[in-house]
Amino acid sequence: MIHGKGAGMWGPALFYAGFANGEIVDPTVSDIINVLDSIAPQALAEAWDNVGLQVGDPQRRVKRIWIALDPTHQVVDAACRQRVDLLITHHPLIFKPLQSLNFRTPEGSIIDLAVRHHLAIFAAHTNLDSVAGGINDVLAGYIGLYDLKPLVRAKEPQRFKMVIHAPRETEKQITRLLFQPQTEAGLPVKGASTMMPVNGIVANPDTRKILYEDQIRIEIEVGADDLAPVTKALTEFQSANQIRYDLCPLIAPDQGAGIGRVGILESAMDLKSLAHIIKKKLKLRYLRLSGDPALPVKKVAICSGSGAGLLTDFFASGAQVYISGDLRYHDARAIEASNLGMIDIGHFASEQLIVDVLAERLTGIFAESNMNPVVKACDIEKDPFTVLL
Repeated sequence: MIHGKGAGMWGPALFYAGFANGEIVDPTVSDIINVLDSIAPQALAEAWDNVGLQVGDPQRRVKRIWIALDPTHQVVDAACRQRVDLLITHHPLIFKPLQSLNFRTPEGSIIDLAVRHHLAIFAAHTNLDSVAGGINDVLAGYIGLYDLKPLVRAKEPQRFKMVIHAPRETEKQITRLLFQPQTEAGLPVKGASTMMPVNGIVANPDTRKILYEDQIRIEIEVGADDLAPVTKALTEFQSANQIRYDLCPLIAPDQGAGIGRVGILESAMDLKSLAHIIKKKLKLRYLRLSGDPALPVKKVAICSGSGAGLLTDFFASGAQVYISGDLRYHDARAIEASNLGMIDIGHFASEQLIVDVLAERLTGIFAESNMNPVVKACDIEKDPFTVLL
């Protein structure tokens, strides 16, 4: 479960008709990806990120799933030994396009191992950071924050609604033109389109009657990346046929998605007391603190993982303390000079929380959808840093 006030919740699982007839089945990798996209849409990932299926066959059946933070050789080897079919990790195995596939490199050896054992690897990275109910909300819940808002609001993918009116005989040509795999489109909505008078001039001045034509109306939703080829194709088709189309932008509602969170503590406390509470709740052996230990804190900014890149956003948030991982010496100096506070809880500790939460969430969805895979949170991962006390 998600702990704490204001932690947020993922929306209800999508209904999968293929699994709702009472028969317990083994879903495919592709089916699981659809479930994961309902939890953390890949469209929320940052532009530099590489989320989604990293290795594997989308149509292969899945009986066993592991959830882990990193696709390390140790984790992948253990998953293969346990005959796991799908490994879902937070950090991607492949960040940049591969120039070659050398099985003697660390990355290549992991891919080789996964392929030989038919293990699919899927990554939900910055989309899982950003989504409402994702890692940042889970972390905020452990700390005890409420009234949460994104530290950096997600940029919604720009989308457009296109409405096309055309003679009915052109229907098949238009649908073939538009409904390609790379185009996100709806189904045609048929109806009658009326040629109405404009500025007092009727459609047929000889009969003084309004003309009606047998037409179709097609509505599609188009992403910004698909807009240019779609309009180009329609323009070329339009020159030889009597069609017209309207285009208007769509604005998606704000659902609290974004990187990081800003929230409020139930009771104000000093920086040192907050650090002790966090250390206890997250079961940390240590953390790093910067700023006046007696600094009063009520408003808190957090960022799971590596938060150094959002320092400017922290300063603009009005929060008294910034909680994250991988914070640097000069970050601490800048925060100190601004009479604010910083608590570095480490990259691993700030994100490891999601492993159990995601495993529990998937288990619940599969039970409701009559899917059969067994989901396990990987319990062999450790923080790569060792502290000598």
